[in-house]
Amino acid sequence: MTATPESAERVHALLTDGTTVCVRHARPDDRKAVLRLYSEMSDANLRLRFFSVSRRSAEQAAARIAQPAGSGYHALVAERGGRIIGIAEYQAGPGNTAESAEISLAVGDGRHHRGVGTLLLEHLISAARAQGVRTFTADALAENHEMLKVFSDLGLHTERRFDGPEVHCVIPLEETEDYLRSVERRGRAADVASLVPLLRPRCIAVIGAGRRPGSVGRAVLHNLSTGEFTGQLYAVNPVARSILGVRAYAAVSALPRVPELAVIAVPAGEVAGVAEECGRFGVRALLVVSSGLDACQAKELLVACREHDMRLVGPNCLGLANTEERVRLDATFAAAHPAPGSAGVAVQSGGVGIALLGGLQRLGIGVSSFVSLGDKYDVSGNDLLQWWESDGRTDLALLHLESFGNPRAFSRTARRVTRRMPILTVDAGRTEAGRRAAASHTAAAATTTMTRRALFAQAGVTATRTIPELLEAAALLHSQPLPADGRVVVVTNAGGAGVLAADACAEAGLVLPPLPSGLVDDLLDVLPPGASTVNPVDATAAVSEGQLRACVDRLAAHDGIDAVLVVLVPTAVATATGDVLVKALTHASTRRARTLAAVLLDQDVPVRLLPSDNGRVPAYADAQAAARSLAHAVERARRLARPSGTVPVLEDVDTSRGRAVVDRFLRLHPDGGWLDPRACAELLGCYRIPQSPWAWVETEDEAAWAADRLKGPDGHVVLKAHWPGLVHKTAQHAIHLDLRGDAQVRAAFRDFDVRFGHVMTGAVVQPLAPRGIELFAGVVQDEVFGPLILFGLGGTATEVLADHAARLAPLTDLDAQSLITAPRCAPLLLGREGTRPLDLAGLEQLLLRLSRMASDLPQLAEADFNPVLARPEGVTALDTRLRLVPRHAPDPYLRRLR
Repeated sequence: MTATPESAERVHALLTDGTTVCVRHARPDDRKAVLRLYSEMSDANLRLRFFSVSRRSAEQAAARIAQPAGSGYHALVAERGGRIIGIAEYQAGPGNTAESAEISLAVGDGRHHRGVGTLLLEHLISAARAQGVRTFTADALAENHEMLKVFSDLGLHTERRFDGPEVHCVIPLEETEDYLRSVERRGRAADVASLVPLLRPRCIAVIGAGRRPGSVGRAVLHNLSTGEFTGQLYAVNPVARSILGVRAYAAVSALPRVPELAVIAVPAGEVAGVAEECGRFGVRALLVVSSGLDACQAKELLVACREHDMRLVGPNCLGLANTEERVRLDATFAAAHPAPGSAGVAVQSGGVGIALLGGLQRLGIGVSSFVSLGDKYDVSGNDLLQWWESDGRTDLALLHLESFGNPRAFSRTARRVTRRMPILTVDAGRTEAGRRAAASHTAAAATTTMTRRALFAQAGVTATRTIPELLEAAALLHSQPLPADGRVVVVTNAGGAGVLAADACAEAGLVLPPLPSGLVDDLLDVLPPGASTVNPVDATAAVSEGQLRACVDRLAAHDGIDAVLVVLVPTAVATATGDVLVKALTHASTRRARTLAAVLLDQDVPVRLLPSDNGRVPAYADAQAAARSLAHAVERARRLARPSGTVPVLEDVDTSRGRAVVDRFLRLHPDGGWLDPRACAELLGCYRIPQSPWAWVETEDEAAWAADRLKGPDGHVVLKAHWPGLVHKTAQHAIHLDLRGDAQVRAAFRDFDVRFGHVMTGAVVQPLAPRGIELFAGVVQDEVFGPLILFGLGGTATEVLADHAARLAPLTDLDAQSLITAPRCAPLLLGREGTRPLDLAGLEQLLLRLSRMASDLPQLAEADFNPVLARPEGVTALDTRLRLVPRHAPDPYLRRLR
């Protein structure tokens, strides 16, 4: 049997009912267990599986798992409680090409309708793709409706051909968007089901609650008790009979009822043993607030959870809460109960969790559920997003994630969820040192910060720099309609304050449009004498409550305005002083859905929500905070107005040949390395990435001959030296430009030979490129995030100006477009007065093909295209560097627990 890294390991995944199953590669010593699986099947199911009731067929099927490696056979089993409950196999043999394999599937009696077969097929498909299998075939009885439904529900296009009582199925294994959506849908249902014991338990036990005040376990028990948890609550303590009025028992096994959720607050060395005891007793979920577990203790804890089918939050966490009326669960040791509401909060840091809960409470924004993930051994932010998507209560998601277990799965989930609710996060760790000393321009540009920001940008997550900024943005997004665009009018009773607010808006990327004459006349009719109706609108210190209200109403009713920002300073000039003006603001009718925000310069808190006739209005103490929040809202509105984008199908690429190039290089260089120019050109050709004409030369005569053949209309060529490990040719003075004629070419080659002859393996001759914009494109494979595509200004200015943007592969068409327009140099690409725009479609194609190459070839550690020459007539990669390493990337969309 040929085992891929993906299938050779034991992985755990969720079934549709939220329970856990282990999926692993079948071993020869599984023969008896597989035979038992078949022997316990009913005659009816045996007939559906083998087309007869012959037990001989079952014995032959069980014996197949002992086939030798390289036989084209591959089998995966699903295991639960030490028993094999399902098996999926494929065989590439007689009658099948190397890219086609016949599959079979069997699930034990009593295990149907829980997703065992579908889960096994998903993992088998992933393993088959890794081995180059492109098509599955399967035969089934026409009456085997359940099996045929499993095939059709996969999300892959299944062709059926009926032949008497049998159906022949052909299933192409191409990873389509329909397939990924189907996998996501099944994963979401299983994920949510698995979290029910955690977030909606009917019975909880707190293990480690002490009798003396000050212990974490006692604090959690106190919050559960005083929070009026609606279910049954127990404590586990070896000596106490009762703690805080809650009945206590000496051990988990002594409890009168099996709790769905156990809160563990014992010393680190005892955690794994308590978890094992909980698992044996039938507990379904653990919340571990204990900290300080070492690597061995951590592994034992997670093994207990997987073996006994328990989801885990923590360890080293603040706890969790669910404010649903039917649950009223506060299993935290926070100082106060979270108020019920519609904001979902998930954090890794307990301190950040306390800060967010406190900030939301000050704003009057209640919480739907709160989970402190702690060290995040199991339950992650991705799990919580799916819970909030389906809980029927949450309409705002706040995240603080210090790490990502599966960023690409998170990105797909967040893209979907953010269409329904805002997702806000703190972009933590922005100052972490980047890899500036890396070997190539691409690696030098690709910092952790850039990678994380690419993830947030593509996923539609609103990333803020600080917790206060997150709360400021949350206040506006939670209380106000989204602006259609970034056109803002500032209204103030103090001209200087209005100017500062206008500056803040402009710096945040918002636009203050001039007001049309008709609107100006309307405003002058309602404002005091001396008012200025340019934007910002200075209503003067004499403005009254009614005048301010009328002004805001007229602005909000105008179609050319998306948001109104009212900046107020308390004065004693008019009877309508500070508080009265605020009242006018909150009573403004705003008949149309316009975004309304205020800046109250005498306010002593950063942001608060003022009750108004139309809901609530966010009021900021600082104009910059208000402008930032409006900018976040504008960006979200624009994102929602755009289609989701699709990953284009590039039918002219030759992935198989590209993989062959990689395999050939790594056979010769087992540790990996930089490809020589010939191999680079061959790999780029597989993906139809446009390159400048070139020739490889190893002698002076060959250089002269190639130059004569390749010279352009002006007769000039370029000569580039090459040796293994050379990356920055300019820094090494290993390039001669603007060579003309046989003598100059020969002299340049001799110069290389004198300086680099001891290492140089050859040189590349190219025609001198015409004038154009020099750009930069590249790839870095991140071990966690996958391939990152970079784009920006190229040439010698690449690292000096650092004008780059990045997106994670695979790029959608919209990702590629946004990548082109993101760098500061983008206006140069769009054409200026008297010049034509560059070939933007060609740039987009180059980035999409680079993305496809990086996605197909996980061994591509770095790709460095610098410069890429962009002209109105086309786009060409002039110089390319590719580095390969032996690497197998796990399938990011394969359903599996951490």
